[in-house]
Amino acid sequence: MKSICVKSLTKVYDNRVTALKNVTLSIEEGSFIAVMGHSGSGKSTLLQMAGLLDLPSEGSVVINGEEVSSLKKNELANVRMKTIGFVFQAFHLNPQLKAYENVMLPMLINPEYKKKSEIEQHARKLIDKVGLSERAEHYPNELSGGEQQRVAIARALANDPDFILADEPTGNLDSDNEANIFELLKELAKSGKGVMVVSHNEAILDYVDKVYYMKDGTLAEERI
Repeated sequence: MKSICVKSLTKVYDNRVTALKNVTLSIEEGSFIAVMGHSGSGKSTLLQMAGLLDLPSEGSVVINGEEVSSLKKNELANVRMKTIGFVFQAFHLNPQLKAYENVMLPMLINPEYKKKSEIEQHARKLIDKVGLSERAEHYPNELSGGEQQRVAIARALANDPDFILADEPTGNLDSDNEANIFELLKELAKSGKGVMVVSHNEAILDYVDKVYYMKDGTLAEERI
């Protein structure tokens, strides 16, 4: 089974601020988990460690059976490109590109894609998958917040990753769009992706399979 396993992670910044303390967690294919906690609890740091955006001070990260936290920067980037898609509260869409063109971006640096026409075709399929086929030609400033987040999710799926890691993906959305995004993430988990969302929004409890709580850098509680 495909999985991201973080084992006994500790993260210390500037030799004095401990953001994570001996955290162990698994994200398995087909699962939808949430990590909840107040701002500063360490949940976003955990996501960064699991997604190889930062490296732990102690502990290890194992992705699909391979210990990866000791890899070189270019090797880490290659693992991220192939296995992990990221979604953030700020959509990070390029304002100069249309919706489908934003989705194309990750594929342009993926050597597995050779032809731009193939990349565009796949991007449009992903735009359709998130329910925005009629908005594919629109620029980000012509889209609602919920639509922009759907484009960001489509972009996260561009290289067909095994895992989707989302950091407060509904923080800028109203309750209706929030529910739509959580439902979309749930459907991705049902399709076989491993999905982890870090959030302080308790509405997510209606969608996830499992929830963890963080406090002061420690995984304090688990509820199934």
